[in-house]
Amino acid sequence: MQISLPSISSQKFRVPPPAVLAATYAILIILGTCLLKIPGVSQPLAWSDALFTATSAVTVTGLSVVDVGSHFSLFGQIVVLVLIQLGGLGLMTFAALVLSVLGLPIDIPHRTYLREDLNQTSVGDLLRLVKVILRVVLLCELIGAILLGFVFIPDAGWAEGIWLSLFHAVSAFNNAGFSLFPDSLTRYATNPLVNFTIPGLLLIGGLGFSVLSDIYYVRRWQKFSLHSKLMLSGSAALILWSVASFAILEWNNPATLGAVPDILDKLQISWFQGTTTRTAGFNTTDIAGMHDSTTLTFILLMLIGGGSTSTAGGIKVTTFIVLLLATVAFFKRRQQLHAFGRSIGLEEVLKVLALTMISMLIVAAALFLMTIAHDGDFLDLLFEVASAFGTVGLSRGITTELDTIGRTVIIFTMFIGRVGPLTLGFFLATRMPPRIRYPSSQIYLG
Repeated sequence: MQISLPSISSQKFRVPPPAVLAATYAILIILGTCLLKIPGVSQPLAWSDALFTATSAVTVTGLSVVDVGSHFSLFGQIVVLVLIQLGGLGLMTFAALVLSVLGLPIDIPHRTYLREDLNQTSVGDLLRLVKVILRVVLLCELIGAILLGFVFIPDAGWAEGIWLSLFHAVSAFNNAGFSLFPDSLTRYATNPLVNFTIPGLLLIGGLGFSVLSDIYYVRRWQKFSLHSKLMLSGSAALILWSVASFAILEWNNPATLGAVPDILDKLQISWFQGTTTRTAGFNTTDIAGMHDSTTLTFILLMLIGGGSTSTAGGIKVTTFIVLLLATVAFFKRRQQLHAFGRSIGLEEVLKVLALTMISMLIVAAALFLMTIAHDGDFLDLLFEVASAFGTVGLSRGITTELDTIGRTVIIFTMFIGRVGPLTLGFFLATRMPPRIRYPSSQIYLG
């Protein structure tokens, strides 16, 4: 007899899978908010602060209106960590992992929800992908915690050091950016082990589990899927761009790299900040002290984000690459998009255009509402909105200054950034077959 989790028939009640996923994330946020309000879990905490923290944890963003390390008790920090893990992996993915460990089969409705949670187009390879996720998550977070333990245990002792190592390893792999230190990881800006471990976890978690599945099973570049090739090459190019641009633009800035005398230390900070910008909110330098040019570069990187089926946010690297390929194809008068000996269909291009347009509208609407509530530095507000939408968590110091309207806008932006603009587009779309076909005509553009 097949055993499965209780479910609602999407056909009977006409509930689309994206709606179920959005509802489960919302329920998890509400549950996390209530847990953070339990007496003794934290210092006096307003409901709005608890909701903001829970939303930021579930959406693996990292923006915070309170200092997690000092404001919450150990139980409160555990609640935040569990919310990060559940939100990073995806609730349906976590449920599939539990069923897989227990040896129970996964029924068709849950495979459909799992497909939406992992942003897959078919259910064929879902179970293999789930097994890869289980191995990768446990292995990476365990290795990351062990490596960080060599840094944190000597500084904080065994008990606290182990907890700090575990918390930051899980937070890094899930691209959350939450830290138990009030200055994030600035105190370890020149520590080689921290500069290797944290970015390593971020990059692995931000590549996407489908790419990791190719690396684990296929292991040959020639046989990788087109998605994996685009993701790996695109990520390498974006890392090179972000690290080099930060180093060049901030080299003599006294508020950031200019105050660091050693060249090797400057390169370490540039590497760390360049690799974390697209996905997680860890920082080892003063983000508010960056030049406007660097800030604008970071905004663009945060909006691009990481990979599909990953713990990162943004419009995704492959979306950005397809946009570039479509632009090149237009100027070269090509009818099809080509990459690595493969063509990209029209449906994928339309999906990319829809995703980008919806993302632009969301960011523009959130920024407009923020400017109404806060008549402050426009670049700081744009940075905050981009960080929330990309579920990054970097801030130029205005998060704690937000009023009720500003916090509400950021909460909704983080939620939409995690659930996905395509889910919002799914709600707005109406699937009605056309009854009449109209003749095509020409319009003038540009």
